[in-house]
Amino acid sequence: MEIVILSQDAYQNLITRIDSLDKHVKQLVSPTSEKYINNNDFLKKLQISKRTAQTWRDEGKISFSQVGNKIYYLESDIEHLLKEHYIKAFRNRIR
Repeated sequence: MEIVILSQDAYQNLITRIDSLDKHVKQLVSPTSEKYINNNDFLKKLQISKRTAQTWRDEGKISFSQVGNKIYYLESDIEHLLKEHYIKAFRNRIR
């Protein structure tokens, strides 16, 4: 095994480059793993009406993409909406 000694500047440069590569790899991987669902699937998934979905879009509660008359949502945006409105239990049940 070989031991390599780096100066403080060389070490910081190496860490900066590794962080840059990490960000770049995450950007390359993220778009392919991101899924869109259409409006009908969104309505079924959250068990809401078309009007409720429209209200949420108008109020800016959920981000969306619109192509012609079709509306699509990122699954991560739906998850974010649910987490944003998550209410944690306020009572611990000890028995």
